[in-house]
Amino acid sequence: MLLMKPLTTSIFTFSNLIEGGFLYVDKTAAIGKLIERDGQYFLARPRRFGKSLLISTLKAIFQGKRELFNGVAIDEMDYDWKSHPVIHLDMGSCAAETTAGIKSNIFELLPLIIKFP
Repeated sequence: MLLMKPLTTSIFTFSNLIEGGFLYVDKTAAIGKLIERDGQYFLARPRRFGKSLLISTLKAIFQGKRELFNGVAIDEMDYDWKSHPVIHLDMGSCAAETTAGIKSNIFELLPLIIKFP
């Protein structure tokens, strides 16, 4: 008997999703094509449409966490899995409504991520 993996709507990180054994709809072939191309991208997606999961997946790829990608498309692609530094600014708790408010939140987050001498 084939059992389906459990579904979740409360996990937003790729590693927690995979390690928890939850259902993951594989989008890594498209992510791999995106990584192969040079350029800058603006990724706009509707509310509740997987932005956090996409960013978390990119973060895991760039950190070289290949073990999380067993059985998905990017594992079969020609990617070097070299670890790269990743700066991840989570603006989910940013309640700013103005440009000045957003700048203020970014400058509050930066010292937590980058250790200045």
